[in-house]
Amino acid sequence: MAQQANRRDFLTAGAGAASLLSTAAAWNHVQGAGADTSGRLRLGLIGCGGIMGHHIQGLVKHQAEAVEIAWLCDVDPAQLERSAKAIPQSPAPKQTGQFEEVLADDRVHACVIATPHHWHAPIALAAMAAGKDVYIEKPISHVFHEGDLVIAAARKHGRVVQQGSQMRSSPVTAKAEQLLRDGIIGDVKVARAWTAELRDEVRPLPDGNPPAGVDYDRWLGPAPSRPFNPHRFHSTWRMFRDYGNGEIGDDGIHDLDMAAWGLGVTTLPQFITARGGRMMLPGHASEYPDNMNVTYEYPDGRLLVYENYPFTAYGLYGFDNGNVFYGTKGYMIFSRRGAFSVFLGSKGTPGPTEPREVRGLKGYEEHMANFLQAIRDRSVPRANAETAHRSCALVHLGEAAFRTRGRLEFDAAAGRFVDAPEADTFLQKPYRAPYGLPNV
Repeated sequence: MAQQANRRDFLTAGAGAASLLSTAAAWNHVQGAGADTSGRLRLGLIGCGGIMGHHIQGLVKHQAEAVEIAWLCDVDPAQLERSAKAIPQSPAPKQTGQFEEVLADDRVHACVIATPHHWHAPIALAAMAAGKDVYIEKPISHVFHEGDLVIAAARKHGRVVQQGSQMRSSPVTAKAEQLLRDGIIGDVKVARAWTAELRDEVRPLPDGNPPAGVDYDRWLGPAPSRPFNPHRFHSTWRMFRDYGNGEIGDDGIHDLDMAAWGLGVTTLPQFITARGGRMMLPGHASEYPDNMNVTYEYPDGRLLVYENYPFTAYGLYGFDNGNVFYGTKGYMIFSRRGAFSVFLGSKGTPGPTEPREVRGLKGYEEHMANFLQAIRDRSVPRANAETAHRSCALVHLGEAAFRTRGRLEFDAAAGRFVDAPEADTFLQKPYRAPYGLPNV
């Protein structure tokens, strides 16, 4: 696993990214796919629900000069239709329910993958083998082993990989980064991340039939074959281990990623301690706990602490999602809602502050622009495969500790736990034929 040389190299949020429009002027040569004389990038969008709507909004603003959406892919015709209506493009994007058609088009430069988690790695690995760069929504892996495979495929095929951790490209992150680089709070020793949002109890529902036109077998893909259930489909699939990673891997991964960023870690943790249970949602249909506390201890002694609670309407430090970075000279409260505050010395003297702004600081467009620029000049994007894997690993290692002994030691060099074979079983998974992983 690649490691960066130092904290300065690791903190790569940077100032606000160039707009999608300006990336057209930086066109050089895109490996693995043909380009037209205008220098436009041709994209295939795979998985047209949820977050893909945000990406489409950003891409269509500049599509004439910068990008062409060549394909829309989804197993649900309703989602294809909705996405197509949002793209005023001529010719209109081609539509398909099979991602293989997108990958077979040698005019496509890159794919944006926003499927449920269990499809992320299988599609990404196939796309890279087909010569496509990939933007993969978080997390890039459904289980730990998939992250290693994504890294290996990116290296083998020379592909650009960007995880959808858009806060790494947010303007507020760039401002906070500069302060951390300058050492305003000293050496950061501990990072705390939390997800504290109210969640509604989702009661179980009986099995039924999938919506008309949906290719449900393909939606299941590599997951076990099960009868259709409304909760195991759009949106609420996140509650089930077959398809998602629970709260920690859905919303929590954003805050874990920012915690790893602020802590400046370039390795995986050595010790993982996890606790959790049901606190407020006793009849919840989810297979995951509704609250979780995980502590990650790194080989150099630094700590990362993650917490999620479903009971609070007020959050922590005034934010439903956030981080605190504790340094030798002070601490920084940081939130992906678009704010940070610094407090210095033993008395907590207020330092630089970035007040919360409601809109414009989530980094969606800047992060996509960073990906497109990386395609054009073959540079390393902010949430590259190695960086993404380090953050996603926190999800997977925490889940393994929670489901087994509660406290585990991880051997990063060997890629397995120390004397805990039962926990090793959660680092990978079986895949239902014929939807297995392609060879890297």
